[in-house]
Amino acid sequence: MILISPSIVRFVIAISAAGCLVAGWQKVNAQDEVSSAGISDQDPDRHLLRYDLKEGEILPYEVTHVAKTKTSVRQNEEVTNVHTVSRRHWKVVGNHADGNMVFDHVIDSVQMTQQAGDGEEIRWDSTSGEDPPPAFKLVAERIGKTLATITVNPRGEEIKRENHGGTEASLGMGSLTLTLPEQALAIGDSWNVPREIRVRTDDGLVKTIKIREVYTLDRVATGVATLKIRSEPLTPIDKESVRAQVIQQLSNGTLRFDVDNGRMLEKQLDWDENVVGFQGPTSAMEYRARMTENLIDEPTRTAARP
Repeated sequence: MILISPSIVRFVIAISAAGCLVAGWQKVNAQDEVSSAGISDQDPDRHLLRYDLKEGEILPYEVTHVAKTKTSVRQNEEVTNVHTVSRRHWKVVGNHADGNMVFDHVIDSVQMTQQAGDGEEIRWDSTSGEDPPPAFKLVAERIGKTLATITVNPRGEEIKRENHGGTEASLGMGSLTLTLPEQALAIGDSWNVPREIRVRTDDGLVKTIKIREVYTLDRVATGVATLKIRSEPLTPIDKESVRAQVIQQLSNGTLRFDVDNGRMLEKQLDWDENVVGFQGPTSAMEYRARMTENLIDEPTRTAARP
């Protein structure tokens, strides 16, 4: 058995059930330094990014995750494929006088496919009315339920969270909200958000890897800001077995944020990684994946749970 292959259920829960929930140990305070800090916030060439969610609003999102992991250990090769499409929504349930916003996070439906090695491909669509396969049972139990009630400030920082059964895994797919900087930004400005990743060492101990997410304002057009994101590990990684776990949790891609209406419109993260020697000198792993998340206009429909 090749131990480094990612757990299919872990990925499915992180995408379909959690919908990119923030990791429980993630630090969410953005660094306030930006690269052009000398310019006044009143400058028309600067753009202030803030969330603006109104009580009663429902924001439906579709999340698609496709991943292929190929591992080779002692001449034994295994390929794992995952394809998940989920629908989820935020229901804004309150606005506070201090500007903080409260919303419920609900998963409405999932379509999942997995295949590991030569095993049979497993498929399940929560809207079909069919019983889920055992591998997807935990996901099925969470559909239609409020996974968490979350309070955020206008910068997207999480102030309070009431978990109702959701996972806290992020797998590099980011938090529900984007942590925004204090200052207005000019094109080309960047800000950092620190994050921590937990991995297991060869002797079974848990190790914390510090990284930072670097966001850059790439452009603004018709009220929509395009942001670039890349992850930069800060903790030295001297073991390939650790690096094999870390690369699956890094974020590199593009986001689109509605400046006028104060919400994220779209996210795309990509992985294209290779690790050699994670389980001996002849072992190798290839990891190719893409995750997209889009705000959709269709009405929310929650699948009936079997």
